[in-house]
Amino acid sequence: MSIRAIHRAGSHDLLVDLDSLDSVLALTAALEADPLPGQRDLLSAAQTLFLKFGTSEEAAQASQQLPGLDIGSVAHTAGKIVEVPVHYDGEDLAAVAELTGLGIDGVIKAHSGQSWRAVFGGFAPGFAYLLGENQLLNVPRRDTPRTKVPAGAVALAGDYSAVYPRQSPGGWQLIGHTDLQMWDLDRENPALIRPQDTVKFIPATERISLQAPAAQPATVQDPGVGGLRILDPGLQSLLQDAGRIGYGNLGVGAAGAADPAAFHQANRLVGNQPGQAVIENLGSRLSVEAEQDQVLALAGAEAELLITPAEDDELRTPRQVAMNAPFALLHGERLDVEPAGRGLRSYLAVRGRIAQEPVLGSLSTDTLSGLGPEPLQAGSMLEVQRPRIGHIVGNSEPSTLPVPDASGVYTLRVIPGPRADWFGPAGLEQLTAQVWEATSESNRVGVRLATGQQPLQRVREGELASEGVARGSLQVPPSGLPVLFLADHPVTGGYPVIATVIAEDLSAAAQLPPGSKIQFILQPTAGHAASDA
Repeated sequence: MSIRAIHRAGSHDLLVDLDSLDSVLALTAALEADPLPGQRDLLSAAQTLFLKFGTSEEAAQASQQLPGLDIGSVAHTAGKIVEVPVHYDGEDLAAVAELTGLGIDGVIKAHSGQSWRAVFGGFAPGFAYLLGENQLLNVPRRDTPRTKVPAGAVALAGDYSAVYPRQSPGGWQLIGHTDLQMWDLDRENPALIRPQDTVKFIPATERISLQAPAAQPATVQDPGVGGLRILDPGLQSLLQDAGRIGYGNLGVGAAGAADPAAFHQANRLVGNQPGQAVIENLGSRLSVEAEQDQVLALAGAEAELLITPAEDDELRTPRQVAMNAPFALLHGERLDVEPAGRGLRSYLAVRGRIAQEPVLGSLSTDTLSGLGPEPLQAGSMLEVQRPRIGHIVGNSEPSTLPVPDASGVYTLRVIPGPRADWFGPAGLEQLTAQVWEATSESNRVGVRLATGQQPLQRVREGELASEGVARGSLQVPPSGLPVLFLADHPVTGGYPVIATVIAEDLSAAAQLPPGSKIQFILQPTAGHAASDA
């Protein structure tokens, strides 16, 4: 095994460049069996291994330890054989036929006539990168990614083929579709194709009829159990906690609260343990009603909070309560939240534990992959289990919201990204010299940026193999307009990352509404520079 370089991919993350896929698999097997101190997750790719750590100190220590690891080669693990019927009717089939010179029939024959090995996962739950036996179908990604690729789409990019497990953005060349369900949480192993499986694509002549999973019976709420009833979820209300850790190689991202600072503040104020699920609301417009007496707190985006008494309570009058402080919502009372200024996302915590069944260990809703609870709807009931004695309610705290400068510009601190060399020193200088604007296409996946000046320009040609990406990454597609990845970002990306917003500023990034002006400030590189191994 040969490590070529180790890059800081984020405040707490490393991207390890290796000399071959076999080296990647060998190092992956070693670190799965014997993790480094503080290692939280890993994600293997064609020639890189992405590693997540709990702190920047643990990441720095790992970058010193990795070159000295004694790792041999890894034997190919024999997985199962998976047959995937394909209807070869993709939108890019003719383009692939022209790019390869094989013609449409030749593409179909080349794709279905060889075995494909699942070498690693990524991008989305159930998405497996399949390496073929030859390079007859080596084609580049599309210049402009699609905003929606349908579930079941069979695609090509570089040396790889894959099947999109659900509707998602994507830049691969689409050559067909399958009716098989690639990811199903009701299966013992949710991913139909796992690393080391062998896949055979079979030309399909008839549509396969799949039996839909049996509908789960609706949960009957115990009228004697307290909680919160959602009267109006506003623009978007989701359950979010600290996220999912340890599923990167299955293509499962962490998700979790977009603004960690406001999330932790809300839990702290009501006396919850760190990481408990809260309601993340987009736009600070929300109405809830208490079932039994509750203690709540709202943090994040500025809002006005009005409590209306229960209909049968003639002695009480409506009252306003403050943000960033705990307050009581008595049985039958209604809380209305209305936007009142800065910020984009607010966090409503309720004292106790929201009693729902976790999905892969978390109650977070991942809007990209579809994992986790459904978005909250009017009429939803959140049952709340009381905390144990000794959990102390907090005192009022200052807001965690970012504050712009006198010109209305927000600053976000960055460190050089693992692929900053694709843009050269001038690229980083341009990134930090210009003012960027958050566009209306932004969401929990990422903040799409625009500028009235020049887009970023690459100094290197060619395709970047898909590799793990960190939260906070500024990934640059061919348009030259960066995307700042937030909580629900894909676990892998195929465009170079010029810089990464430091962990301390990710909360600020999540609170910037469309139209916000942003300037990036380059942090000193001591302790963050790439190292040659």
